[in-house]
Amino acid sequence: MTAEPPSRNPRRPRTVRPTTASTDVVGNQLLGMLGEQLGQTLQRAADPVVGKRKVTRVSVEYGDEPSTVHDMAGPLGYSLASNWFTQRLAQLLIANEITRSQLCVFLYVAGGQKRNTGIAEYTQQEITEGLNKLIAADPNARKISRPTVNRAIRRLGEIGWVEQVGNGRTRLNVRLWFHGGSTFQHEVLADMEKDIPAGENKTNRFPYQIGPELIHQHPEQLDLGLAIEQTETPARRRRRTG
Repeated sequence: MTAEPPSRNPRRPRTVRPTTASTDVVGNQLLGMLGEQLGQTLQRAADPVVGKRKVTRVSVEYGDEPSTVHDMAGPLGYSLASNWFTQRLAQLLIANEITRSQLCVFLYVAGGQKRNTGIAEYTQQEITEGLNKLIAADPNARKISRPTVNRAIRRLGEIGWVEQVGNGRTRLNVRLWFHGGSTFQHEVLADMEKDIPAGENKTNRFPYQIGPELIHQHPEQLDLGLAIEQTETPARRRRRTG
């Protein structure tokens, strides 16, 4: 009797996709192997004169996984802002160091950043129309004009809050306000560093120069209490009694 010839098309083994349970088993096996290797390493490192010490237990602890995310209004997600800067915004507005129009333009640009870039792709006309959108149907409402937006953008650039990076593209100072992860923020900052000449004091350059300069040089001017009592000099007293 002769043996039957082998089949020309051997049956392929069926692929079994791991389920969650089998994945856990594989993971536990890997951890067991790692623990065993760790034990062998510790035994080899033991003092040969005293004798080897047997590792009897290796434990692994898992950290808690985040299970919730921020719940924010609207479809645009959320940005991260410096707490120092948000307080400074309020102080500057009260002290009349920035105008209401400048603040409105800055907030509109900040909220329109493309994620992980720090750049808002708005023309100045689009900023104007966006700010006036809610009151467009009211002919008697006070609106912001295109020239006002132009001046605001120019002023915000002077104090280091934004910079123009092409037609219809405004880069926000990402050290003040950023929509994206910290890794991307550092990448954007590193890209900005390339524009600063070597050896130049970067504190005077975007995005490290954060104005208005008057407030930073004289922080005591942020005292928003009652009027400061002035000491009367003899010369002023003579002029007043004249």
